[in-house]
Amino acid sequence: MTAWFVDLGTVEYREAWDLQRALVERRAADAIPDTLLLLEHPHVVTLGRRGRREDVFDPSLPVFEIERGGEATYHGPGQLVGYPILKLQDRLDVRKLVMDLEEVLIRSSRAFGITAERNERQHGVWVHGRKLGSIGLAVHRNVTYHGFAHNVNTDLSYFQRIRPCGNEGRVMTSMEKELGRAVDLTAFKARVAQDFVEVFAEPLEAAPAAVLISTAPALPHP
Repeated sequence: MTAWFVDLGTVEYREAWDLQRALVERRAADAIPDTLLLLEHPHVVTLGRRGRREDVFDPSLPVFEIERGGEATYHGPGQLVGYPILKLQDRLDVRKLVMDLEEVLIRSSRAFGITAERNERQHGVWVHGRKLGSIGLAVHRNVTYHGFAHNVNTDLSYFQRIRPCGNEGRVMTSMEKELGRAVDLTAFKARVAQDFVEVFAEPLEAAPAAVLISTAPALPHP
């Protein structure tokens, strides 16, 4: 089955969270195919299941406590966020899915001249010990949601306002910082979609955001 690829542009976090949860229900019922949402968020901090409020040092930043794994992370302009709404079925488990998402981001980063790699001890995408991309998933009714956040042209100073991934000494980086120049986010987004097709062996069809509007109830927020 052909999956959907949807470029949502910039979306408030609550709106994107509600959309994901509605899509999880629709995907579980086979009302839609696997769907990859790509977007940016305004400045926001999310706390995964191990995150704590004291990991956020700046009270002016909006904070959402969510279902994904992991701890605190920052989202904002210039960061590419991807939410894969995928039915696990028999083809992969969550560990394999995380590794596949890492592979997508590693390939896409390398296509732009950055030697990205895995860290065997921690999930994500790394450049010589500096964290370029974060991954945190949740699963409901055998369908994944939440996903990855990859720093393209991100203002890295915002990571100093939190304890990223529970580690105050974590060194974050971005494609812009590694290359010494801004990256065309639209071009990088297209590359991520292309590498997603290759890694997951699942063709993508661009679908307008309006196709995803549904009256299906979302999951209750935690």
